[in-house]
Amino acid sequence: MRRRGLKLILFAVLVLGAAMLSFHAYFDARYPFRIERERASRRLTATLGHALPGTPDLAALEPRLAEAGLERGMPIFIRIFKAEFQLELWMQRDGRFQRFATYPICRWSGVLGPKLREGDRQAPEGFYSFDASALNPNSRWHRSFNIGFPNAYDRAHDRSGTFLMVHGGCGSVGCYAMTDPVIDEVWRLVTSAFERGQTRIPIHIFPFRMTTETMRRMEGHRWYEFWTDLKAGHDRFEANLLPPRVTVCDGRYRVASVVSRRAWNAAVTADCPADQPSRNTEDGA
Repeated sequence: MRRRGLKLILFAVLVLGAAMLSFHAYFDARYPFRIERERASRRLTATLGHALPGTPDLAALEPRLAEAGLERGMPIFIRIFKAEFQLELWMQRDGRFQRFATYPICRWSGVLGPKLREGDRQAPEGFYSFDASALNPNSRWHRSFNIGFPNAYDRAHDRSGTFLMVHGGCGSVGCYAMTDPVIDEVWRLVTSAFERGQTRIPIHIFPFRMTTETMRRMEGHRWYEFWTDLKAGHDRFEANLLPPRVTVCDGRYRVASVVSRRAWNAAVTADCPADQPSRNTEDGA
């Protein structure tokens, strides 16, 4: 009974804090999501030991893969949508990617917008990738992998930060916390892809679902131009189901006009390639 009472007190504190902060979050982000309230709800759910809403059947990984015509070891691609608290995991089959699972994120910190400096407690946005050296199976957050911040874009803007991760648990000071059971499944798929020969895994992080309507509502926001560049990469993937080659030119993200089946998992580099006509290349997997 005492333990239950403590949980109820925790719930009341979280709800009160969320109510106080949600008004600020709504207008600060200019986005109609009560982000702080969602954080409080998810923290409570995780604290009580329940799976977050939208969590797939983690005990049935192999049957779910088989039903989708996929198998562990196939190349993967990750997308994160902050406002929706979602991490998508895509797997490559027959040359293109198909979405295998959408996992609920338990917590991310900060507001909508990119990370600027060490200690700002802001979760990054942008185009990142990581290799097997980024994996930490003995993280204080159960398991983790480093997303690769800062990348060439961040360095071009003198942005700083270290150890920006996707990890277990439900706490964040700039990371994306998935709960331990969810990170275990993501970990199995990530490590299997590396073991099968994938050299880098791209991870694209967006502030929200980048629909035309949402972008219209965000006009005039501080980060609107930055988000417009992110939307170019988002839309290129949606059109081709291959992560686009992304470089940094004159301090802005640039999405290659050619969709290559070889270059999609390359790291973001500072490069200003010559314009090329938009087309797909069939240059192998």
